[in-house]
Order: sequence, then structure tokens, then C-alpha cells
Amino acid sequence: MKNFEHTLVTDQQTNQQDLNQQFFEDVMAGLTASPKYLEAKYFYDAAGDELFQEIMNAPEYYPTNCELEIFTEQTEALAQAIMADGSPFDLIELGAGDAMKSAHLLRHLLDKQITFTYVPIDISGHVINYLNETLPQTLPGLQLTGLTGDYFDMLKEAAQLSERRKVVLFLGSNIGNMPVADAEGFCEEMRKHLSIGDSVLIGVDLKKDPRTVLAAYNDAQGFTRQFNLNLLTRINRELQANFNLDQFEHYPTYDPETGACKSYLISLSDQQVNFCDETILFKKDEYIYMEISQKYTVEQTNQMAADAGFKPVHYFIDSKSWFLDSVWLAV
Repeated sequence: MKNFEHTLVTDQQTNQQDLNQQFFEDVMAGLTASPKYLEAKYFYDAAGDELFQEIMNAPEYYPTNCELEIFTEQTEALAQAIMADGSPFDLIELGAGDAMKSAHLLRHLLDKQITFTYVPIDISGHVINYLNETLPQTLPGLQLTGLTGDYFDMLKEAAQLSERRKVVLFLGSNIGNMPVADAEGFCEEMRKHLSIGDSVLIGVDLKKDPRTVLAAYNDAQGFTRQFNLNLLTRINRELQANFNLDQFEHYPTYDPETGACKSYLISLSDQQVNFCDETILFKKDEYIYMEISQKYTVEQTNQMAADAGFKPVHYFIDSKSWFLDSVWLAV
């Protein structure tokens, strides 16, 4: 199998080569598996970031507005919950995105003259560069250290920044972007990187009317469709593949029993895709599994916390009871 390589002259380029090589290996692993899949973390290139912003602004996409309501209308209670004993802390956000919701909390903490450092973590360098440039301007006095990479690699690095208590933000129902077993494993791994007394503020999308859920992942303007297809565009651009986007269609499903909302790309014909000297065959109606958006009950989240070594200590729910932000204490 041919490696995907670039000539390197700087440490930054070396890091980029490692990322490109990992991207190639993950894509190859997914497209040669049965059934085929692609890892959702690769949605977020510059175009993917912009499309996700469009999705969050779509009228059908409720999670953003529900969690934003919590962060704007219950800000003081959120702040009190994470301030705990009032000691200085590092506020580490996994998958920070544009920090639209967390910015309300950051501003409130700054106004209260709380001593903390904000550490946004995101796999998208585009996102971290944006936060590094804009947040110090919009939030004067903010102590900021942005980190680009996988969650746990960067969480390990963030844990070494200081001896302060750690507060991890994991918002936007990002925990729902994993099958249940993986989410449980994720929480267990996250606990390993924290000490007793550290805490997590985790956002979880709750089970609700199935029609409401499905519409959120199949918006009428087609942004979710474009978001999924953009990953094929990225593979074409970065791995020199030749996906024909017109030969794939976005297909979402929701199972109210399990709470699993899944997205697929369906091949519309028998076809082959070439990249990096490899050929991938698709049969008509064959699917690529793209992502999951898992929904939970409050009781299920409590059990997941307990199994991972946390104790739920605070609950924040929006006015529709559609979304939960919960504070878990590491015990």
C-alpha cells in the first residue's frame, strides 16, 4: 500500500504530514471495511466548519438553541457549579468549535474576576486559529491556550499545563457522536486523565419526539447533506481521490427505541473510486456509515457517569426539556 507523503522542511510540516498520513490510513481502513464507514472527526475542515455553522442555524436543528438557552439563562448557576471551592482552575473545552455557547460562561467568569485559563481543544486547526485570534479581542483579559489534535492526546497535554483543578467542557452533545459502548469507554478514558475533585460539564441531547429528532438531521435546505458529502470532497482534495458526489446521496435514520440517529451516504450505482494507487469498489445501494447522534434519558447519563467514576452533582435543562447539561464530579 502506498503511503501518502509530502516533502518536509519544518516541524510544522512534519506534524502536517503525520496528520495527512493518519487521515489516509483512517479513510483506507473505513472504505475497505465491511460495511464501509468514515470517521466523523474528519468532517471538520474549513468547508465542514462553515457547513456545520449553517446546520446549527437551520430552523430544524434544535440542540444548539436548547443548549444556548441554558448557557444564556442559567449562566450564574453554571458558573457557581464549576467554580466549586473558588480555587483557580483550567477550563478545558473538548471540541470547542466557535465557542459560541462557552463564550457566555467565559465572559461571566471574567466579570466575576475568577482566576482561570481557557484551554480549547479541537481537531480542526482552522477552529483553534480562529479562537486564538478572536477570543482575546472579544473577551479582554482571557488567558487562552489553544490545542489542536485528538481529544485525549491534547487532554493529556492540557493536564500538564498547571497543577490547578481541571474543569472539562464537553458540550453540544458531542458524547452523542459515538455509539453507546464507545461513549461509555470515552467517559472512562476521560476519567483517567482527571484527578479526584476535577469535574466535567457535559451536554447531552435527550430522547424526544422522533420526528423532531429526524428533522434536525435532514434539514430542508440540505446543509446536513452537503456536510456529509463534503467529507468526500475533502478526500478528493487531500488524498487525490475521484469520488463523484452526484453518485452518492445522504440518508438519515432515527430509532426511538435505542435513541440512535444515524447518517449514511448511499451509492447510487455500481462504481469504483481511486486514490493513492488504491481502488475501492461500490455496489449500487451500498452505504457508507458516516455518523451517529445518540440520544439519552437523564437516567442513562447518570448511569454512564457512575460507571466511569463520576458523580452527577448538578443538572441544567432547557425549557423544553430537550437538552441536558450536567456537572459530573470525579470521585
